[in-house]
Amino acid sequence: MKTVAVIPARLASTRLPRKMLLEIAGKPLVGWVYEAARLCRALSDVIIATDSEEILKVCEAHGWNAQITSSSHRSGTERVHEISMHVTADVYLNVQGDEPLVRAEQIASLLDVMKNSSVGVGTLKTLCTDEDSNNPSAVKVVTATDGRALYFSRASIPFDRDGNKPKYFKHLGLYAYRKPELEFFVNHAESTLEKIERLEQLRFLENGISIYVGETAFDSVGVDTEEDLQRVEQVLRRR
Repeated sequence: MKTVAVIPARLASTRLPRKMLLEIAGKPLVGWVYEAARLCRALSDVIIATDSEEILKVCEAHGWNAQITSSSHRSGTERVHEISMHVTADVYLNVQGDEPLVRAEQIASLLDVMKNSSVGVGTLKTLCTDEDSNNPSAVKVVTATDGRALYFSRASIPFDRDGNKPKYFKHLGLYAYRKPELEFFVNHAESTLEKIERLEQLRFLENGISIYVGETAFDSVGVDTEEDLQRVEQVLRRR
């Protein structure tokens, strides 16, 4: 199974300007993601997909494989699709560029999901902390017994009506796609639930395309704010 990891890296960001190039413990944020992905030996290639010449030059200076993609893309998935147009693979991974704590073990767990050739879209979950169970920035997921995602939400799902204290699972922002599912995504408009929750993976579920969810013991922290940046830097310095 030829697998290519794509790291979408857009320079423009609203909450934390130029975050892809912000240094964490002496290295640009996007570099931490790239080098972590490279540690997964099951990957055939890792490509940083950017719309920024500045990011491209930084990548070239460090020897990180990067390609320029269109500035018109509205999501990282669209950027992954562009790479898929000229890079042949069985499976394409979307490893988000603002996840510097991503681990090779997480990527390996996601690739395990895709070993089933009938799976078109895969992603990951991990046990949700008490802190994140009511945090709308931490997306929750519920799954069927066979691993299919039933729903993703910023709300706490399932709702604990009778005080049974269920396990909550946090959705991690790593995705794996086969080419037909990427084609489907870019050729269909935002779905109703996707617009409401601001979660693009709901486009698949609302159109009857299954997403299978693997589980990992390793959590991650996305960098969207200055506080996130400081929290991640502390973790990386401890490592």
